[in-house]
Amino acid sequence: MLDGKVEVGLNIGPSFFLGDLGGNRGEGKTFVKDVNFPLTKLMKGLYVNFYPAEWIGFRLAANIGKLEGFDSVIDNKGTDERFRLQRNLGFKSNLTEAYLAAEVYPTVMLEQYDGLLHKIRPYGVAGIGLYHFNPKGEYTQPNGDKIWVELKPLHLEGQGFAEYPDRKEYSLTQMNIIMGGGLKYYIKENMYVGFEIVHRKTFTDYIDDVSKEYINPSLFDQYLTPQQATYAKQLEYREKFLNPSINRPYINTQRGDPVQNDAYFSGMIRLGWRINGANSPNGRARRQLKCPVFF
Repeated sequence: MLDGKVEVGLNIGPSFFLGDLGGNRGEGKTFVKDVNFPLTKLMKGLYVNFYPAEWIGFRLAANIGKLEGFDSVIDNKGTDERFRLQRNLGFKSNLTEAYLAAEVYPTVMLEQYDGLLHKIRPYGVAGIGLYHFNPKGEYTQPNGDKIWVELKPLHLEGQGFAEYPDRKEYSLTQMNIIMGGGLKYYIKENMYVGFEIVHRKTFTDYIDDVSKEYINPSLFDQYLTPQQATYAKQLEYREKFLNPSINRPYINTQRGDPVQNDAYFSGMIRLGWRINGANSPNGRARRQLKCPVFF
C-alpha cells in the first residue's frame, strides 16, 4: 500500500477552441475574448491523483472531446471581423489528450481541523501532456451533398511543397502545456465535488489547418491526386460560397495569423473519491484494528 493518498475521479464539462477561425468583434484575440459559445463542445475523462502530502499532488489524466471553429458564426459589426467572416473557413476535429500535472493546495496550512469533511480547497494545476487531433473541412459535392474531408493530406497552405520550404508538414499528435486552477469541496471524508478551468498552450497553429497565406491552387494538381486536388481547391478558398460576386486576387494574401498558436481550454465539473489514506474507509478500519496504547 502506498504511504500517500490516492484519489480517482471523473470529469465532464464544456471545451472551447481558440484559433484562427471564428472569433468576435474586431481583430482576432486570444483566450476568452474570441470564444464562440455556439461552438461549445463537451469534454469528458478520468484521472488518478497521488498525494505524498496534503498540500501537493500529482495527477495522471485522460480526456476525449471535440473542437470546432467556423468563421460563419462571427457577428458582423462592420469592423475588422468582417474580413474573417468573408473568409468563410471552418473545421471540426475529434480530440484525445493525456497529461501529467502537479497540483498545489495553498490553504492546507490554514485548515483548523483534521479530516476532510466539508473542507473547501482551492488549488492550482500545471503540467505537460500529449494530444491528438485531426481537422476536417466540409466539402460540398456537385449534387449539393456535404461530406467531411480530412484537411492535413490536402496541404492547403503548401505544407511540404518544394515551393514553400518554410512550411513543414505538421504532426497530428503533439505536446501541450497544462495551466489552470480549481476548487474542491469534500461532501464526505472520502468524496468530493469540484470545478476547474484548465488552459492548454500548444506549439502548433494548425489545429484548425489555418495559419499563413493562400497558395496558387494549380499546385494541388501537381502534388495531389485528382480527387484530393478537387477537395483542396474548394476548401482552401471559400469566399465565393458566401458571396459568389467576389472576384478578388487572393493568392499569397493572408489566410491565417501565424503569430499566435492555437489553444483550447475547458471548464470541468469533477467528482472524485479518496481510496486510501487516513481519512478513507480503509484507513479508518486500519486504525480501529491497531492494538490499544496504554499510558
